[in-house]
Amino acid sequence: MKMLMASVSRIAAAALLGGCAAGVTTAARAETLIEALTAAYKSNPTLSGARARQRGVDENVALAKADGRPAASLGGTYNEQIARPEQLINTGAGLTRLAVTPLRSAVGQGSVSVPLYSGGTVRNAIHAAERRVEAGQNDLRGTEASVFANVVGAYMDVIRDSQIASLNLQNVKALEVNLRASKERFEVGDLTRTDVAQSESRLALARATAQQAQAQLVASRENYNALVGHAPEALEDAPPLAGLPATAEAAVSTALADNPDIRSAQKSREAARYDIKVAEGAVLPRISAFVQGNYTDYLRSENTLISAANVKSAQAGASLTIPLYQGGRPGAAQRQAVASESAAIDRSIEVERGVVADVRATYARWQAALQNIEATRTAVSSAELSLEGVKAENSVGSRTILDILNAEQEALNARVQLVSAQRDAYVAAFGLLASMGHAQASDLAIDPAILYDPQANYRRVRGKIFDFDFDKRAGPSD
Repeated sequence: MKMLMASVSRIAAAALLGGCAAGVTTAARAETLIEALTAAYKSNPTLSGARARQRGVDENVALAKADGRPAASLGGTYNEQIARPEQLINTGAGLTRLAVTPLRSAVGQGSVSVPLYSGGTVRNAIHAAERRVEAGQNDLRGTEASVFANVVGAYMDVIRDSQIASLNLQNVKALEVNLRASKERFEVGDLTRTDVAQSESRLALARATAQQAQAQLVASRENYNALVGHAPEALEDAPPLAGLPATAEAAVSTALADNPDIRSAQKSREAARYDIKVAEGAVLPRISAFVQGNYTDYLRSENTLISAANVKSAQAGASLTIPLYQGGRPGAAQRQAVASESAAIDRSIEVERGVVADVRATYARWQAALQNIEATRTAVSSAELSLEGVKAENSVGSRTILDILNAEQEALNARVQLVSAQRDAYVAAFGLLASMGHAQASDLAIDPAILYDPQANYRRVRGKIFDFDFDKRAGPSD
């Protein structure tokens, strides 16, 4: 832990971070990692899309509840007889031809149906939907951690690649100075043409490497822009991480309790169990109560054998439906649900094993990167001391120009390796926290006022009962 605090760049978290130290001093205010994470939290499309999908999952509870609520409907029909059957009637004064049916009619119907018992399908469907809401909320936590891990990686990539690009430019300038000195010494006969050619070759390679480093920096900056929503300018050193485990076993124990992917898989497994009960309920009786009313207006139809008076009727009662045979559908649905539960069980085991493996591997990478930092620090100090010695020995003629060039290259390689090791250690440490379930927005030092609460939307919609309670159309930024 102390090695990480001393050597690795730093990231912010209220519960995770031990504090934010000042970063690189620049003329303009530098962006901090917490600001980058906040910007991504507010605008990253992957995260926004996950929130929208979760709001859709929330509605499954309201949909399941709707099946157990009353249903009411109104209907109306207008009928105009184009050709009517007629019959001859003896009225005493002679035969008269009268229509059998009215000329026109208007019929209105109204009905209310209340389900009383549905074989437990409604109740179990609600339970399954509620478990899937919980699973989705954990998936959202996992998405947050994944996005934050990507942002941390992109942030550290920009810092690393900026430093590597700067080191390579410094190396080019140093080799340009070496080449000028070599040419001057060649002019006075102190060096050979071979020495000059070696300096020219090494400078050309250094310029090519510097171009590659600049191209890599551009790629890292664009990746940062895609994740955070704006291009990086000056970036502060990342703050130190807190809450890192002392051992791999401690990390595994925390992950088994807190990892959102494991929790999501467990809730999906519970939902699958309720799906079986829903399928089995299809063979049970259904009981419902109903009220119906009808009103028929013959609209003053004339010359009919029947009375053209308006007709009103109303009925109330209960209905019982006992399924006897449904073509094998309930059995197929139940077997399908059982297979889905089996898959959910295996998925839960798979996720747990994957998380454990990832935690152990990430912990090992983190520890290796910390050791690499210490080793490369020693290598940098030794390479710089060696370079100074070679230059001094060259001045007295015991070392060649090639020896200087090789020593400079070794010093550059050691510095680049140290910068890369610091980046790798920090990213691995944050990835370890993410695998443990401690890298969501609520864990970080993000302004609580902007935190997205998935429970708020769930509470808003789970009890809605009105058919016209529509949401406004969403835009890309909603």
